[in-house]
Amino acid sequence: MSDSPAPLADPHLRFDASHGRRDIVVLGSTGSIGTQAIDLVLRNPDRFRVTALSAAGGRVDLLAEQARRLGARTVAVAREDAVPALREALAAQFGTEPLPEVLAGPDAAADLAASPCHTVLNGITGSIGLAPTLAALEAGRTLALANKESLIVGGPLVKALAKPGQIIPVDSEHAALFQALAAGTRADVRKLVVTASGGPFRGRTRAELEGVTREDALAHPTWAMGPVITVNSATLVNKGLEVIEAHLLYDIPFERIEVVVHPQSYVHSMVEFTDGSTVAQATPPDMRGPIAIGLGWPERVPDAAPAFDWSTASTWEFFPLDEDAFPSVGLARHVGGLGGTAPAVFNAANEECVEAFLAGRLPFNAIMDTVTEVVSEHGTPAPGTSLTVADVLQADAWARVRARETAAKYAHSGGERPAEARA
Repeated sequence: MSDSPAPLADPHLRFDASHGRRDIVVLGSTGSIGTQAIDLVLRNPDRFRVTALSAAGGRVDLLAEQARRLGARTVAVAREDAVPALREALAAQFGTEPLPEVLAGPDAAADLAASPCHTVLNGITGSIGLAPTLAALEAGRTLALANKESLIVGGPLVKALAKPGQIIPVDSEHAALFQALAAGTRADVRKLVVTASGGPFRGRTRAELEGVTREDALAHPTWAMGPVITVNSATLVNKGLEVIEAHLLYDIPFERIEVVVHPQSYVHSMVEFTDGSTVAQATPPDMRGPIAIGLGWPERVPDAAPAFDWSTASTWEFFPLDEDAFPSVGLARHVGGLGGTAPAVFNAANEECVEAFLAGRLPFNAIMDTVTEVVSEHGTPAPGTSLTVADVLQADAWARVRARETAAKYAHSGGERPAEARA
């Protein structure tokens, strides 16, 4: 490992270790990560100040309320048609006070990511988070990264821009690995162990997953998340994406990244060292802890999230992953090993299939069947081919079209594999 490139996320390094109150830009402020981050900021006004907020544009009343409570100077929405309603909501919140600057359009979040601040929290969902991630890194901001998709689809692009210690992971699993890795050197690491709750369908066979509904998939046993990430947890696609993310963040080969099922979601991930020791990071399920690591590292934020009551008896279980019922992790390893635009194809196809499933147009098992077929059709990238943003966008667009076409065939066949796919 000593000859490997420096990892993108390294707890022993800090790109900017400045102390005092930090100016924060929150991208995706009306989503799950964004709202919890704002709660953390409001409880710690001596440590953090939010200067700008961005959101998609579907919840302008909440965005305006956040801007007023935080005193944000700029707000942005991706949907330009949301601007009139946003301005009206801001006027209602601010009254006679000066209104924040309003930005709108597909580039607005990236513009905010490059604006003057200490840390950019990228809490956007999906591959549209890539441009803001690149903008924050290029501008020299510390990046608290909750948008795993931007790293997965644009891995080489992110690695080319990120300086040592510039990225702090916010996913609970990667924040756990980040903290556990502080216990040893890179040369001491034998294996990363990423935990999975198993989602709502833990223990079911593929046959038993036939006919599960949208409501079944959204009934996550331990985490309260948005619908897309909750379905990704049900298929375990989310865990496959996290394996790719761990590989890119910590420069650990795929064969040394293991996934285990831990239903209680207390242990968020573990690092096994060469001397046989395993260091686990454990807290009750609450994203405010990982968010606090992303915003505050190398300092910790007191009472960011609940702690365990060690005087109360509890049972922690661990099980092997059933890759027959949940093939997503194996497919993710495959596309991660292929590199190039393959991860972008995997991610885009999955996003389209999840949307179709949530809309009732695609059966649950057909999500991964469709993604697998699209990935297979995409093929293997040419060795040594450099990746560009244009390549990622083109592959993303192609995968979405093919996923919609393929999903339609599965839907028309009642969820069974189409004849041409079985041939």
